[in-house]
Amino acid sequence: MPAASVRRLLPAAAIVAVTALALSACATPGGQDGDGEVVWSIEGANLSAGHMDPQVSQLDVSGTVQRAVLDSLVFQEEDGTFSPWLATDWTVSDDSTEYTFTLRDDVTFTDGEPFDAAAVKANFDRIVDPETASAQAASMLGADFYAGTEVVDDHTVTVSFTQPYAPFLQAASTPQLGFYSPAVLADSADQLKAGGPGITVGTGPFELTEYTPDQELVYTRNDDYAWGPHGEGAPKFETLRVEIQPEASVRAGVVTSGEADLASNIPPNLAGDLGDGVSVDSVEYPGLPYSLYLNEKYGVFADDKVRQAFARGIDIDPAVEEIFFGQFPRAWSVLSSTTPGYDAALEGTWAFDPDEANRLLDAAGWTERDTDGIRMKDGARLSARWIAWTPVPDDRAALANAIQSDLKKIGFEVEREVLEPGAYNEQYGPKTFDLTDWGFSGVDPDFLRAHLHTDGFQNASQVTDPEVDGLLEQAVATSDQDQRNAIYTQLQEWNATYTAIVPLYSPSAITAVGERIDGLSYDLYGRPLFYDVTVG
Repeated sequence: MPAASVRRLLPAAAIVAVTALALSACATPGGQDGDGEVVWSIEGANLSAGHMDPQVSQLDVSGTVQRAVLDSLVFQEEDGTFSPWLATDWTVSDDSTEYTFTLRDDVTFTDGEPFDAAAVKANFDRIVDPETASAQAASMLGADFYAGTEVVDDHTVTVSFTQPYAPFLQAASTPQLGFYSPAVLADSADQLKAGGPGITVGTGPFELTEYTPDQELVYTRNDDYAWGPHGEGAPKFETLRVEIQPEASVRAGVVTSGEADLASNIPPNLAGDLGDGVSVDSVEYPGLPYSLYLNEKYGVFADDKVRQAFARGIDIDPAVEEIFFGQFPRAWSVLSSTTPGYDAALEGTWAFDPDEANRLLDAAGWTERDTDGIRMKDGARLSARWIAWTPVPDDRAALANAIQSDLKKIGFEVEREVLEPGAYNEQYGPKTFDLTDWGFSGVDPDFLRAHLHTDGFQNASQVTDPEVDGLLEQAVATSDQDQRNAIYTQLQEWNATYTAIVPLYSPSAITAVGERIDGLSYDLYGRPLFYDVTVG
């Protein structure tokens, strides 16, 4: 079978080329409309490590699987606008400090508790409670800007902030700000990280009925569901079985064989050869591209010349092209090209330049070499320690090897440690590392506040710059999108020079879908949505 391209399903707001090809695989018998089972293979390796609660976890997989259970106030459409969901309508004060929502009056949690204004308040107050130890969701809810939620009446609620907070509607559309049953919050909130039947209880189209950590989650249809984001009722199939299969080759194999109906996080090298009957959908993540975060307060990256030399010493383009089979574009900015406010003017402005990298390192005083060819200064080697969170996909491991090889050629040693979550956090907390890596999905570029603000919870680079803080604070308080985009352009240009973060590539959510499945759709993050799915 010849190599095949991948169908890209991108937000309409993103100006990108779209290619389409349905690949062909084996047919499997299915159930009738209204019954049947959908089997979904996911990576999911860290769910059992306390990441079953999107209100607390920073892992995308948490929100991906729990969207089946957790509904939101509003739904964000492909063009970036918002539609009613659990809220029928809303108003925003002139200064963007108060958001008042009128709630549906016919929604219940799967344990029978009513969804009402008190439930909204209980969930939002729980997210910002310091004892909850939420980072991402609390930041999305405004963190220190959150002034509280007022129950106006049973079905009217006002969420207030101490200053204008423009990103709130976008945040309110995500599973991170989705809703648990008030009874769970009152009696079992401390168990939500571990999750499970009777604990992970929401208003969603499915109920979590079985959970075997590191193996599978089973969601059963909520027959009473009648409040989907576009008026959808209960799902057209009975069971959503989520198989946790960390190995990409296994996920590809089960969808090819028909053992699974869809598989997420398929790597590009496997996406083009899945056989007859399997279609492959690719959605480029909005957000912060997969990047390297240089810790300027710990070791050699305190010197801006060393940071800049590091970035110029990596031959990113061919490595990304070869390792990801041309499916993931090389990144030039701390915003991906599908994120509102992306600065296309940065493209091509800091290409691979080993001569410039060597000049910068010479200027920084790293002029001697040891017997291994590694640069020396004052008896110390030019060495940086890179900590990575396990599991590491094979393609990212290959990219890391290429980066280490490139940097060694200019006399820069990079030692990489792949750590289990507990060991990683022991170093991440006190920031006792030189660099680390991740990508971060998000539609509103306010996520840069978490990564670049002095007090940002994901400020792995330990940036402390009053001017940067001021720009981030101005952007979050500005409602005019053109003004916000101009501010984020300044921030992207600042990083391109300062080099706190080195963006490498913009990944896509690649999902392989078997021929039994019809009606599958995706949110702006590329997460599968099952509201209209039928099983053939």
